[in-house]
Amino acid sequence: MSTFDSNKRLISLDMLRGLTIALMIVVNDPGSWEHIYWPLAHAEWHGITITDFVYPFFLFIVGVSIVLSSYKQLDAGADKKKMRKKIWIRSIKIFALGILLNLFPDFNFAELRIPGVLQRIAIVYLVCAHIFLATNWKTQLKIAVSALVGYWLAMMLIPVPGLGAGVLEPGKNLAAWIDSIVIPLRMWQGTWDPEGLLSTIPAIVTGMTGMFAGQLLKQDMEIEKKLNYLFLIGLLCVVGGYFWDLFFPINKNLWTSSYVLFTSGWAFMALAACILLVDVMGYDKSAKFGVIYGSNAITVYVFAGMFPWLLNDIMGVRGFFYDGLVNAGMVPELASFLWSIVYTLICFIPAYILYKKKIFIKV
Repeated sequence: MSTFDSNKRLISLDMLRGLTIALMIVVNDPGSWEHIYWPLAHAEWHGITITDFVYPFFLFIVGVSIVLSSYKQLDAGADKKKMRKKIWIRSIKIFALGILLNLFPDFNFAELRIPGVLQRIAIVYLVCAHIFLATNWKTQLKIAVSALVGYWLAMMLIPVPGLGAGVLEPGKNLAAWIDSIVIPLRMWQGTWDPEGLLSTIPAIVTGMTGMFAGQLLKQDMEIEKKLNYLFLIGLLCVVGGYFWDLFFPINKNLWTSSYVLFTSGWAFMALAACILLVDVMGYDKSAKFGVIYGSNAITVYVFAGMFPWLLNDIMGVRGFFYDGLVNAGMVPELASFLWSIVYTLICFIPAYILYKKKIFIKV
């Protein structure tokens, strides 16, 4: 194997982040929500599809990035107090961008939804970064295990008024009940929200699993051993999540403990595979698409969330494209999928321009 330097920027991590964002855009922007291939839709409730891996993969990558970035700053003599201040500022910016996306384009504050994807990313980043700066990996492991087990026990044992304990139905569970009390204004599903407060606790653990991967990469050992450990830990997490599913079903909306283990396990192995191919074996040219997307991931995500207003609602491009293909005899699901690919490539254009001009927007 070729040499590997963990102090250098991981091209593979940028690639994995970029491919995750690209897949997120694909599943978020079909030609028609009524006609999509089942793997590109979230599981209706219990269970998992490839789409349900996107969000936890991104949080996992956030955790890895926290470790690598923090080590770099600490090695350069950075003050932890100043680092914590930057963490707060960045978290507030990401959270605010999430609120902006929820308001856009109507800016109807009466219908504002406070939870959201970027809001949860901001909270996970904030909590994970502070935990990393304040504790070692052993304490972090205790926190992660306690949070996953505690969330499981709480969801199964704490009775909900009018429902009892152990109910895990949509809008009828402990997480939904707490959200209905503490979250003001509108929620995504009326009486509950997939980015609610209680389910953010295990989502934080997803970020922490990425922190464990990042700390493993910083260990002083041969890269072969690091990759073996990443694959082994990933496999154990997948198996553990699979068996936990028997008692606490894999469920993205509830972000169940089994879902954390199962998706994080695959993220461990995906990261190991990317490092092996790109940073170790040197297939970096094949990573270019992902690297370009991943270099300004949050910026591209915000652009992808706002641009449909102009492209679809104002100009009607999506309808023209999708209806044209369907009227020409194409299967609706394929036409819908092709539009999502086209839109993802459209979003690649600003990412490419920023990358070529070496503009990396730090949100």
